[in-house]
Amino acid sequence: MAMRSIYCGLVTEALLGQTVTLCGWVNRRRDHGGVIFIDLRDREGYVQVVCDPDRAATFAAAEGLRNEFCVQVTGLVRARPEGTVNDNLKSGKIEVLCHEMKVLNPSVTPPFLLDDDNLSETTRLTHRVLDLRRPAMQRNMMLRYKVTMEARKFLDANGFIDIETPMLGKSTPEGARDYLVPSRVHDGSFFALPQSPQLFKQLLMVAGYDRYYQIVKCFRDEDLRADRQPEFTQIDIETSFLSEEEIREMFEGMIRNVFRNAAGIELPVFPTMSYADAMFKYGSDKPDLRVKLEFTELTELMKRVEFKVFANAATMAGGRVVALRVPGGGGEGGLSRGEIDGYQEFVKIYGAKGLAYIKVNDAALGREGLQSPIVKNLDDGTLAEIIARTGARNGDIIFFGADKEKVVNDAIGALRVKIGHSPFGKKNGLFDDRWAPLWVVDFPMFEFDEEGQRWSAVHHPFTAPKDGHEDLMDTAPEKCIAKAYDMVLNGIEMGGGSVRIHREEVQSKVFRALKISAEDAQNKFGFLLDALQYGAPPHGGIAIGLDRLVMLMTGAESIRDVIAFPKTQRAQDLLTQAPSPVDEKQLRELHIKLRNAPQAA
Repeated sequence: MAMRSIYCGLVTEALLGQTVTLCGWVNRRRDHGGVIFIDLRDREGYVQVVCDPDRAATFAAAEGLRNEFCVQVTGLVRARPEGTVNDNLKSGKIEVLCHEMKVLNPSVTPPFLLDDDNLSETTRLTHRVLDLRRPAMQRNMMLRYKVTMEARKFLDANGFIDIETPMLGKSTPEGARDYLVPSRVHDGSFFALPQSPQLFKQLLMVAGYDRYYQIVKCFRDEDLRADRQPEFTQIDIETSFLSEEEIREMFEGMIRNVFRNAAGIELPVFPTMSYADAMFKYGSDKPDLRVKLEFTELTELMKRVEFKVFANAATMAGGRVVALRVPGGGGEGGLSRGEIDGYQEFVKIYGAKGLAYIKVNDAALGREGLQSPIVKNLDDGTLAEIIARTGARNGDIIFFGADKEKVVNDAIGALRVKIGHSPFGKKNGLFDDRWAPLWVVDFPMFEFDEEGQRWSAVHHPFTAPKDGHEDLMDTAPEKCIAKAYDMVLNGIEMGGGSVRIHREEVQSKVFRALKISAEDAQNKFGFLLDALQYGAPPHGGIAIGLDRLVMLMTGAESIRDVIAFPKTQRAQDLLTQAPSPVDEKQLRELHIKLRNAPQAA
């Protein structure tokens, strides 16, 4: 006989009068004047079990129950008494009168109550098994499963096949830092865990499989943030014989389908924005379009002013000056002095030296109607032009960014989002609470690495240049545009991809532009260069971050809330205490000697 006939959370009035057998965990035991109520929980939700003193054995068993005991209950489904219906539960119109009860396994006292929402992340991750029992986490994990299933169904319907690629591969240190795995049988040699299956999926296209996908673990030993993990999951896709626009159209369709079927969310059609426009208007290649603030470009205007802070930034190579107008921020009920001071400190995180501002008290009065320490440093014509260009009105505040372009974009771009998401921003209509998807396209092919004094690939070195841009790689790398695209939702990059280089001579040209010698290219990527010479088809693809996708759907603050067993921001697993030291015998077998003696515990 089966241990249960139905999940707790699925018992409804449709089963009135029937006997059911349930298995689950005691969420709470309540003693109401001689009748004991048990809230029994499993992955589908709760059901109320009633134990009445008439059945002495079951009542005695119920008296001994505590939170998180694992039990089996057999009983009669009956309607709840009038006035006790719980509309928040699927099972809220019924209860189960307990006939038999069996404790399958008692529990020690849990370290926290499962309905406590104020738990520290350390507590949650240390006791992750119990944390995963919490209904919110169960919903997150079930949604994650639904998302993967919807993605698989879409891809299957469109002719994609799931092919596994190796977990142990070759270290190619061109992207993030690799996780290395020492080889026991090849002394001094290492495998690398995949940062992505990029090269293998390209090889599969050359091999003629045409449409590939994989829901795959990737590993990057990089600095961690809320939306990053040392191991994460990608919906990894590659296809042959489709143009850039066709690839984008197909996978926009997939994402909209996944959101609709897994979470009941109807995403709008994705607008397209060039990288140049995104940086010009928002200072970000993943702009949050829910925030209704834009940059005003002032670089040319500030080249002629005497105020050195602005003039120096405007005239330096790669400098930029922008304004960010915040409607209502300078008047009554606007930003407080404390908030403005806080923003001045905030931009310093991004390398800005400070944050100049002008409050517009009365635009019609010109200089006299403006309030700011910097007003005295700017002539009347410039002030009038700032007001005109920003469209500033009475009661507004204008913030300024003046520095190297990257510093301005990062600092004022982050400030834009921070103000938009603040209580002030939401109260004053600067934030539109909606789903705001976007394709960002036409990325630069290369960016200059100041430290290494060389060009590096913006996406990766296998991205194809726009048609007609191949020669720019030699003559003007900064002008070379790539067939690359990012999928952005609410200011978070969900995924990115590109059309790949499918001709060996073009791939070799990219390596030369990146100062990778022919010998080095052969050593690191010889297998790819060889494969491209065997009639490689035009191909491209995309990788969508599954963890970020589910995080966005659930409204979670971190991807750690949608991964069953995540690492901390210090790349540790608090549950299993990994990483951990290993014994000398294991190290000897791997031909490894530690430089630093292990710290005493």
